Parts: sequence; structure tokens; C-alpha cells
Amino acid sequence: MSSHAALPLPTADAAGMRTQNATLVLRLIWRERQLSRADIARQTGLSPSTVGAIVGELAEAGLVREIGAGASRGGRRPVLVGFRDDAYALVGVELGATHVAAVLTDLRGNVRAFRDTHVAVRDDPRGALATARALIEECLAAERVSKKRVVGIGVAVPSPVHPDRPGKLSPLIMPAWADHDVREELADAFGVPVLVDNDANLGALAERYWGAGAGGEDLAFIKIATGIGSGHIINGALYRGAGGTAGEIGHIAIDPSGPPCVCGGRGCLATLIGSEALLTRARAKWGKRKKSPTIADIVTGARAGDPVARGLIDEVGAQLGVVVAGLLNLLNPGVVVLGGEITSVGDLLLDPLRASVRARALSTSVAETRIVASWLGARSIAVGAATMVLDAALADRSVFPAHGATA
Repeated sequence: MSSHAALPLPTADAAGMRTQNATLVLRLIWRERQLSRADIARQTGLSPSTVGAIVGELAEAGLVREIGAGASRGGRRPVLVGFRDDAYALVGVELGATHVAAVLTDLRGNVRAFRDTHVAVRDDPRGALATARALIEECLAAERVSKKRVVGIGVAVPSPVHPDRPGKLSPLIMPAWADHDVREELADAFGVPVLVDNDANLGALAERYWGAGAGGEDLAFIKIATGIGSGHIINGALYRGAGGTAGEIGHIAIDPSGPPCVCGGRGCLATLIGSEALLTRARAKWGKRKKSPTIADIVTGARAGDPVARGLIDEVGAQLGVVVAGLLNLLNPGVVVLGGEITSVGDLLLDPLRASVRARALSTSVAETRIVASWLGARSIAVGAATMVLDAALADRSVFPAHGATA
């Protein structure tokens, strides 16, 4: 007999088991949209009585409802249970380096209201948070949605987010935010759960649910803006790393003797193809033709055949390709999705990027990976932030309110 005391096996209490079973049923109905109680029992392995009790509880919460009879399998036609996409609302906020956006969606990611405006987010945390609160209020008012019907608020930030400090932004990347906690300040203002994550992670989540990764492939999402970041879906879930800094590809040194970066390094990818670097080169090359060019000017110029704009786009593709090639060799994703305003040029960027990748990555990785531009548009990060709340609620039934909300 062993001299060591036997360790107790982990057990789930009855309440925990009920929540787990309710989550399983809820996620199945959300995914299938509609199915009978008998089908739910068959697919989950739960008893008909347990399924009936859970469906009744979900109906009381307003999440599901009976929607009519399904096809007969030889006996009485079964009553179908359908998920109510409009039962509650989700709010997503994008805090970009230079803008704030807010979106209101239903439980299927359909956008009901969207607002955005320019704000110096990096340097003005008070102004950015006040703007976020105002835009959320505008979205709720536009659709006459009460706070009681909001499951939660997701917030995308241009910074790594450490799991132990989920409301705090990186002091290295966003030093002006040192005294602010995004999660606490918005939760206090609206009285609902607030979740915070890196913007590229939430771009990846949006693609996983509604975009290029909806087929279930592992994917990488790369956001090209003031900074450059990537989010990764591995085996269907976001990969954040041990300290929340996975995907910071903007700080991979492409040219160690290049310009200094906010991270303390030199020649990082962000210093070469980030918005500020691109616009600096555009001003130098266009001269008096365009004194204050924008990314939109580069996009328009490239589409019109302007040689300066085309050259800048080619540089972005070639330099980004160096990092994407390494990404393919390391993780072998099924799809790499590009987001950000500059990606709207489509193949003008994708062609030099793919050529750069082919020159560096293993041929097998190249053959197995699609490289595409996101078609979710400018709202994708904010929608991804709202989707983070949905993702959490579908993983844990208790995130949803227990009873139906009143308008």
C-alpha cells in the first residue's frame, strides 16, 4: 500500500453540472439554429427530461423559443426549438491608436448600429474613454436598447493584454494609460461585464466566426495600421501566449540598423510599414503634390496607377512577406487574413506579398495556406470585440442573464 495519501478526485457540484449541461445545449442550438428536443438529446447524450428542463430554462431567459413543427420521421412531427438572435445585444468597442469605434450587434453578429470618430487614443485616455462611453450610448439609443438587454461590452485595444491585468494597457506601448483600467471604468459606467483583448486577436475572432475562417481552419489575422499585430486561432480557439503578447509581429526586427521603435528596438516591422512610416515616405516622395497625404490617398493613388503609391504598396507587401513567411513555417495556418485600410487595394498588395512569401517559406506551407484580404471591412475589429462577449457566453451559460430582460 502506498505511503502517500490518495489525492481527492475533482468533482463538479450539482449547480456546476447544470450550468455545464445548459451551456452544451445552448451552444448546440445556437450553432444549428433550430432542432427538436429529441435531436438535442441524441447529439448531447443528455436524457430527454434533462433536455426538457434546460430548454424550459433557456426559454424563460428568452434565448430560445418553439418555432413550429419539423419533418416527421414516421411518427408525430417534432416541435422545433430555435435560437433567438435578437434576445439580447452585444456591444463592441475598438480603441485604435487614432480613433474610437462602437458597434451594437445581435447574437449572430449582425450590426444594428455603428459609430466612430477620430480621437488621439494613445495620448488622451480620458478623452478616448469619454468618447467610447458616448458612442456606446448613441448606439443603444439608436436602436432603443436598454442596458438590461446588453450581455456585455467587448473592448479591442492596440496593446498586449496580460491575463492577470485584463483592463490595463501595456505601459511600454501606451504609457499615457498607466493610471487607467479600461475594464473597470466601462463596467462602472454601464453596469455590465466588460472584456478586453488585443485588437488583432479580436480581428482573428471576427474572422473565425463570420469571415475567412468560418469554415473552421486555423488562421492568422494581421492588422496593418499605425502598429502591426497578428491574432491567431489554433484548434478553433484564440492563442494569446503565456503573458498575452503572442502575435506582436510588428516588433519583429526586419532591419536591426533601422529606425528606433517605441518598444526599444530598431527596425521593427511597424517602423517600416506602419501608417506613420508609410506616410513619412509618401510625403518625401510626393513632395508638394500632396503635403498631408493619408492612407486613403495611397490607396486611391495605387488604384489609379500612381507610381509612388504603387511603390509604397509593393514595399509593404515585400517587407510583410518576410514575417509572413516565418509565420507559415512556424504555425502553418490554413489561412492568413489581412486587415486594415491599406488592404483594400486587394491584389496590388497581395501579389507582392505572396511573391515575397514564396521566396522564403517552405513550399508545402505556401501550398497549404490561403493569403487573403478581409472582407469584413472597417467594422471588423469592433465586431470582433462584440464577438468576444458572445464567445464567452456560448462557453458559459451563466454569462447570459438568467431571466428574460425587459426593453
